[in-house]
Amino acid sequence: MAKSPELEHPTKAFGWAARDPSGVLYPFKFSRRATVEKDVRFEVLHCGICHSDLHSIKNEWGFSTYPQVPGHEIVGIVTEVGSKVEKFKIGDKVGVGCMVGACHSCDNCANDLENYCPKMILTYGATYYDGTITYGGYSDVMICFLDILVYVYSIRTSLTTISTSPNKKEEAIEHLGADSFLVSCDPDQMQVAMGTMDGIIDTVSAVHPLLPLPGLLKSQGKLVMVGAPDRPLEQLSYQSFLCLWVRRKIVAGSCIGGMKETQEMIDFAGKHNITAEVVVISMDYLNTAMEQLEKNDVRYLFVIDIGNTLKAA
Repeated sequence: MAKSPELEHPTKAFGWAARDPSGVLYPFKFSRRATVEKDVRFEVLHCGICHSDLHSIKNEWGFSTYPQVPGHEIVGIVTEVGSKVEKFKIGDKVGVGCMVGACHSCDNCANDLENYCPKMILTYGATYYDGTITYGGYSDVMICFLDILVYVYSIRTSLTTISTSPNKKEEAIEHLGADSFLVSCDPDQMQVAMGTMDGIIDTVSAVHPLLPLPGLLKSQGKLVMVGAPDRPLEQLSYQSFLCLWVRRKIVAGSCIGGMKETQEMIDFAGKHNITAEVVVISMDYLNTAMEQLEKNDVRYLFVIDIGNTLKAA
């Protein structure tokens, strides 16, 4: 007979979990494995809310498991390390991203691309090596393999913010440092910008039209999709395909990075003081935040103050 989540492992844990596709999150007692020789245990202090968390708790991608403790933008303080861990010590600040395991023997892993490993294990809602389900960062404690991940956006040379709302222009330029602002639903502005961009990073996680974004690219430009909608995007017209084909333009996807490039990005951000604008919320605001996210009523990334507001029942 299968053990309950609270009795599977020796380390008691507490967080918030979705029980079904309604996506409503509730207090949840479960357990984490014991810390072994190459593990790092840390107290979770903060966890960002990603749109993928919303997709997952509502099973909008069709493969969610329940109960589900979301969260893959996790930071905290090390409280215990295994006997063979030298990279981290108690008191260090660490982070975990979208994955907590890989085979470490395939070609992708050998080239520091664990994120493409066929046996990559997601931070939550996946099956771990021992057969139990992984739980994410909406919780008080994490225990992970020593190669811990953190995700931070890097820097740019010249940045144009593309938005459907002209109301965001002042904030994008004056506060966030964009060099220019482009309203995607303004045909005149879009026409002027055609063929001027080396690359576009599309961060939208909801269904939206790709056109006319490829037309904004220079020859050999790249449109990279980093958001994952819950339904298929529109197909490109034949005319749009010709635009890509003739000008050697690329529409690509990118989910997460490997351990090496992730650490390089974190180091770069620290060196150049690159930080993020966030809205810190308490744990009891979590379901309200999810409702706002679903309605696109979000100014900046929601980050849960786990360390100060997660309280066990």
